[in-house]
Amino acid sequence: MTLASVQADLAARAPDLHVMVTETSTATVQLAADVHGCAPGQIAKTLAIRVGEREFLLVTRGDARLSNQKAKAAFGGRPRMLGPEDVLRLTSHEVGGVCPFGLPAPLTIYCDVSLRIYDEVIPAGGSTHASVRLPLSRLLELCGGQWADACDVPDA
Repeated sequence: MTLASVQADLAARAPDLHVMVTETSTATVQLAADVHGCAPGQIAKTLAIRVGEREFLLVTRGDARLSNQKAKAAFGGRPRMLGPEDVLRLTSHEVGGVCPFGLPAPLTIYCDVSLRIYDEVIPAGGSTHASVRLPLSRLLELCGGQWADACDVPDA
């Protein structure tokens, strides 16, 4: 069902984009990078986070890690990753297919500044076998245009 919600959302808001469905799983960053022949960092992973009573999404590089210190500064409190049940409730997507598209209700979405190294990124597409390839500028636009500096990236 969530693949359909992503497809419907993109058909309405970005009809030039399409969801790529693959036979091979893209449920983890490494699997997705292997399927798409790209660096793990180019996979845009979507994290569901709670700070106090606020719940929101953060889209970041696949090889980035949430930094408690940076996230606390960016979001005004200590971040807590949501568990699988809350992720499903908030996004309608199961872990492995979580993305910022096809959400059941409006939600604040941030893009982490770590993504700026890439011109094109590949977030999931609502299922463990679906992805969307799009320019970073388009992802930012579709997510509401809010940047945050909340993650650490591996040394080059």
